[in-house]
Formats: sequence, C-alpha cells, structure tokens
Amino acid sequence: MPTFRLTLAQLNPTVGAIDANAAAARDAWAEAKAAGADLVAFPEMFITGYQTQDLVRRPAFTAHAERALLQLAADCADGPAIAIGGPFADPPALYNAYWILEKGRVAARILKHHRPNDGVFDEVRLFRSSPIHGPYRIGPVRIGSPICEDAWWPDVAEAQAESGAEILLVPNGSPYHRVKRDVRMGHMVSRAVETGLPLVYLNLAGGQDDQVFDGGSFVLDRAGGLVQQMPLFETAIRHVDFEEGEDGWVPAAGQLASVPSPWEQDYRVMVEALRDYLRKSGFKKVLLGLSGGIDSAIVAVIAADAIGPENVRCVMLPSEFTSQTSLDDAAAVATALGCRLDEVNIGGPRDAVTAALAPLFEGLEEDVTEENVQSRLRGLLLMAMSNKFGEMLLTTGNKSEVAVGYATIYGDMSGGYNPIKDLYKTRVFETCRWRNSEHRDWMMGPSGEVVPTRIIDKPPTAELRADQKDEDSLPPYADLDRILEMMVDRDLSTAAIVAEGFEEDVVRRVEGLVYGSEYKRFQAAPGARLTPRAFWLDRRYPIVNRWRDPGLPIDDPLPSREPAEADSGGDPQT
Repeated sequence: MPTFRLTLAQLNPTVGAIDANAAAARDAWAEAKAAGADLVAFPEMFITGYQTQDLVRRPAFTAHAERALLQLAADCADGPAIAIGGPFADPPALYNAYWILEKGRVAARILKHHRPNDGVFDEVRLFRSSPIHGPYRIGPVRIGSPICEDAWWPDVAEAQAESGAEILLVPNGSPYHRVKRDVRMGHMVSRAVETGLPLVYLNLAGGQDDQVFDGGSFVLDRAGGLVQQMPLFETAIRHVDFEEGEDGWVPAAGQLASVPSPWEQDYRVMVEALRDYLRKSGFKKVLLGLSGGIDSAIVAVIAADAIGPENVRCVMLPSEFTSQTSLDDAAAVATALGCRLDEVNIGGPRDAVTAALAPLFEGLEEDVTEENVQSRLRGLLLMAMSNKFGEMLLTTGNKSEVAVGYATIYGDMSGGYNPIKDLYKTRVFETCRWRNSEHRDWMMGPSGEVVPTRIIDKPPTAELRADQKDEDSLPPYADLDRILEMMVDRDLSTAAIVAEGFEEDVVRRVEGLVYGSEYKRFQAAPGARLTPRAFWLDRRYPIVNRWRDPGLPIDDPLPSREPAEADSGGDPQT
C-alpha cells in the first residue's frame, strides 16, 4: 500500500540569524534524507525566527530571508521536499507564508489567512491577509497547511479538505502560557474531527525575549485521537509514517512523550527563557543581588539550573539594616547551589551620599527617599560589576511587586532580565517548595533543598529600615495576589472584586498602585511569560492615566444611546 514519511523538525531558531537558521534546516533535511523521508517540515516563520515584530517590515530583512529560502531549495534539490515558514514580500503587501520547496524550486507558497492580533501578537499591522489557499501535492499525498491561527478557526481547514487535502500539516509559532496545551489540543481535535483528516501540529521550541515556544508537537488520527506526542520544551526530530487505507491516510502510532505537571511547566519556562535569552544575546554568565529573601533565592536557583552554578555570581550588599539571618540565609543558598558569593557593604557609599545631600535635606524627615538611596546604590554597584565582568545582571522582582510598583526604579529594577516577572509572590513560595523536592535532567543545578526552609517561612522584607516588613506597606500577599489576579489577569471591575469579599478601600489602594506604576514597568527588564496577561505585550496601558474604576456594576443599564427626539422644525440632537 502507498506510504508517506514526514519528518517533523521541532527546532529552536534565533530571530534574525537567517543564515544560521537555514544551516539548521539543511542539517535536519540531511537527517530526513537519510531516513528516507518524502517531506521535512519546519514550523512557522522558521527561517527568520519568531516573533520578528517590526524587523520583518524592513525590505532588506525580507529579501535576505527570501534569498536564504531560494538557496535552501537549490542546495536540497536531490532529496525530500521542504516545508518551511518565512515571510513573503509582494510589494506593497507582506505575508506570513509557508514555503514548499521541491526539486530545487519553490513548488508552492501558502499564505496565512487569519492573523492573530491579541496578546503578544500584532500580525494585523505586520502582514496582509491572503485568501484561503488550497492543498499542495508532495508525492502521493495532497497536504493542506493552515498556518497557526488558521487552524484555530474551522474555515481554512474545511476549505482545504473540500479542495482535496488528505493530511493537515499545521506549522506553528505558538508560545507558552499556562493551560495553553489543552486549548491547542481542543482546537486541533476539532479540526481533525470536522474534516475527517489526520492532523500534524508542528510547533517551535525555545525562548525569544519574554516568550518560550514549548514545542510539544503532536499527531492526531482522523477521529482526533492522539497517536504521537513530541516532547515539550525540547528540540527534536521525529519521523512520522503514513499509510493509505480505504478511508484515507493513516498515521502510524509512535512515541507519546510525557506531559509535565503545570508547576514543572512554569518552572521549565523560566529556566529555558533565561537560558535562551543569554545564549541568543551572547552572555555566558550572570550575577544578581542575593538578599537572603525568597525572590532572589529562586532567581539564583533558576539561573543555576539554566547555565550552571559555576556561571552564577551572587552578591550580598548589606547595610546597617541587614540582619544576621539574611546574611546566613544568602550564604546558605549560595552554598547549596555551589555558586560564588561576594559581599560589598553599602555603608560607606550610603554615608557619602547622605553627606552630599545633607545641605539640601537639612531639617527634613527621613522617608522613602533614604530607603531608595540604598536600593539605588545596590543597583549602581551591581551594574558596575556587570560591566566589569561581562555578566548579565538579573533582577528579582516578582509579579506582585512589579504590579504595584514595590520596587525601586534604577535600583533593584536595574538589570537585563527578570526570570520571575510573571510569577506572583504566593506562587514564588510554592515554586521554591516544588524545586526543593524535584529535580530533572535538564536542570544544571544540584538536587535537594536549594532554598532553605527558613527563607520560605520567614516574613518577606526589603530591609531598608529597621524592622521593616512588606505587609507594612501592602496587603497580605495572599489577599494582594487574589486582587491582582482579578484586576490584572481577568480585567474584573472594582465592584466585582469587592463582591468577592475584599474591602473597597483596599481594592482602590491596589488599583492606584497598579495604575500609578505603569512608568516603572515601561522601563523594566523583560521576563519570562507564564500567563496570558504578562506585563509587556499582553497588557499595554498608557503611562499617564487618570482614569480609575468608578465602582459601578458593569451590568447596570446605561443611559439611552438613542438620539433625542427632534423638535418639530429643528435638527435632531446627536
């Protein structure tokens, strides 16, 4: 019976590294050729990396990508065909395209129809929508390729099936957020069942800026049953065999990689995001301020797991307010991980700044100004070490702090990347507990208790004044995080949040902190995206914003939207 071998290349391109991405494609094609494949497939926009954002609007960039694709076709003329994502410029239009290369030429170009324009995606401003394309033939098989978003709607797959497609190959650049895999699987099962065709979902792997493409490519049979599952978060090449039966093409059953728990997936994203951000931007080492608190502790662990403890420098910067407990806890984390720990006392620099400002501040009470001087001195010293040693400085603010501005701009916000930017404080605690009890092969740090229990159990404090606790300035984190999840992640109204049992004055205070901190987030380091409403591309607010929720239930009837009745002989009011 007729057979067809499809090689899936779940790989990790780098945005802008067009020639290197093409070289990776040649290597995968050679492996597919050796395996006797008929077609080797790559994910969406593979040749340029994804997401390119406005880089793809540069004519020189798209021309470079097209030259690389044409050269790839010429170099790989004597083996399996290639299906690969890349831009297609047809001035003045620009398209997100899937290039089919066969026998040294471009055999077909499939152009994306539906363009995502929510969350982290801006494709409406980058690409033009194309009419729905029909299938293309490779050997004995007619293949339909809805490109990523095209498969989240029924019309493209349905049209391709009606025009003769026998297999659906869906190339994707789909980044991770919590429960995203279940959502993807639901849509793809629907497409397979609706069309009665087997479906291959092929995703990118690896990190790009704040996003991690989590791989997890899979194959469904005509009934939507899972027959093959590629690993999550890893690059892999998989050969999928199809056999033509009486009712169409049937994919052979293969390996079903395990799916990690939600806690492991989140942690893996933070590790892979940092690992790729460093690798793709040319850094091999990092440093961070290790305070003895839980946030800097988990960032140190993530960094050790991403690039190895020997490449992580921890720096303790004590002041007169730093407790012996904090000194001991910071040392315990560095020792457990096997990281270097340096100490730079900020007492002398603080005295110098205080003396310099004394004539101007004479007669004024000490307040948050003096507290922030300490944080900014730490930022200055850490950035000096970053410059001197060529090590990227990591910031350590969790999502709760980022949301309400509980961080010092040009102080502890200084740095190049924040692995826990999208992790609420209460989840920081649970993540530490999870990591203390779990270890995986992809973690480069040691197993065992790497965050001492005492750090997890003690009350959080910035230690910028005597006996300071976070809850002196903020609601308890359990309450704060619930309010923030409703306000930031779910866009619930003040009235709806109050209805959940919170005091209105507390909700309004949190709202004021969130909106008033936008200027800080605008200048903050990027960080790993874990949720559909991460700060940066997912949630774009004006920096200057005087609006506050009036607190009215949004289901209250609005005043009439109809124009007023016209007076006789007069013009109608509008």
